[in-house]
Amino acid sequence: MRPVLLDKAGSVTRTCALKREVRLGAEIPCDEGVVVAVRVLNDKTTYDQIELPSGRLARVQRGDVVAGALGHRSALFGYAGRLPQALQPGDVIQILNMGGVLGVCESVNPDLGPPFDAEVLGTVLTFPYLGERIGVPARVGAEPLDLDAPLDLRGVPVVALVGSCMNAGKTAAACALVRELTGRGKVVDCVKTTGVSLRRDLLAMEDAGARRSALFTDFGVVATTAANAPALTRALLSRALDPGQDVPDVLVAELGDGLLGAYGVDAILAAPDLRAAFRAVVLAANDPVAAWGGVRLLEGEYGVRPAAVTGLATDNAVGTALIERRTGIPAVNARLQPHALAETVLAALQVAA
Repeated sequence: MRPVLLDKAGSVTRTCALKREVRLGAEIPCDEGVVVAVRVLNDKTTYDQIELPSGRLARVQRGDVVAGALGHRSALFGYAGRLPQALQPGDVIQILNMGGVLGVCESVNPDLGPPFDAEVLGTVLTFPYLGERIGVPARVGAEPLDLDAPLDLRGVPVVALVGSCMNAGKTAAACALVRELTGRGKVVDCVKTTGVSLRRDLLAMEDAGARRSALFTDFGVVATTAANAPALTRALLSRALDPGQDVPDVLVAELGDGLLGAYGVDAILAAPDLRAAFRAVVLAANDPVAAWGGVRLLEGEYGVRPAAVTGLATDNAVGTALIERRTGIPAVNARLQPHALAETVLAALQVAA
C-alpha cells in the first residue's frame, strides 16, 4: 500500500468521491468498475480531454496521474476495447473514453488517432472498516442493481429517445424536449440507460431544465450490455418515482448508442413491460436511409411506431420531405422546431400541453 497524488479523476469514479491523495494496492481485480490509478504515457491533440466528476472537461497530458475504472467499450465512432484479463503495476492499458473507462483497446477510429496509453500504478483503495487500516479495492456505483426488480411507473409517461447510431442527435432532441416541456410548467426527470460511462449528456439535459438525472454508472455499471440494460432501465426509471419524493410529470429516457449496437438497446425494446412504458418513442437518424431503416426495424421487430423522426436527417427540408414520404411519420428537427417536436410528443403521450 502506497500513497499517490491524483492529477485528475474521470467522472466514472464520481460515486467514489476520491480525494487528491489516495492509497494504492498492488493486487488488481480485473472486474468491471474497479478503480485504478494510471500514469499517462503520451500526448494527443485529438480526443485529449477527460470529464471530471464535476462534469468539467480537463485536458490530459503525458505524465498525468489519472483515476479511472476498468471496463469495456464498443463504440461505432470511437474506440473499442475489452476488460483486461489480468493486471499488475507496470502494465500498459488505454483510456477508452472521456469518462475515464480503462481497458485494452482493440480497435481505433482514424478520426481520433491512437488512444492514451497508460501505465498501471495500482488499484485505488477504500477503507470501509472504521478504525482499521484495511484497504479494499474501490468500485464505482452507489447502489446495487437488482436484476429482478419490477417496473412501476405509477402512471408517469416516458419518452424514449433512440438512435440509428451514436451521434445521431438523441441528446439534442432530449434537451429540446426538456426545455419545451419545462417551459410549459412540466416537471421533467431524465435518465440515460445505455452506453459507456459519461455524464455529459445528462448534464446538458439538466442545463435544459431537467429537475433530476441519473446514469447507469450509479449502479456500478461502466458500460451496458444486453444482459443488464433492461434491468438498468427499470431501476433508473423506478428510482425517479421513489416514495418520499415528488414524482415528475414526464420522464425522458435516452437510450445511448443505436438500434443495432452492443450496449443493449435491442434488449430493452424486446422487453414487453418497457415497450409498454414508452408512451412515445422518438427516433434520431443521421440520414434518410437510416430513418427509413430505423422505422422499419422498430415496427417490424418490436411493434413500435415512432411518434417522430428527428436528428441530422431532418436538418433541411430535403431530408424531412423524404422521410415523411417514405415512412408516413412526422419528421421534426429538434434544433429548428423544438415547439413542433414537443407538440408531437405530447400528443403521443396524451398529455395536455
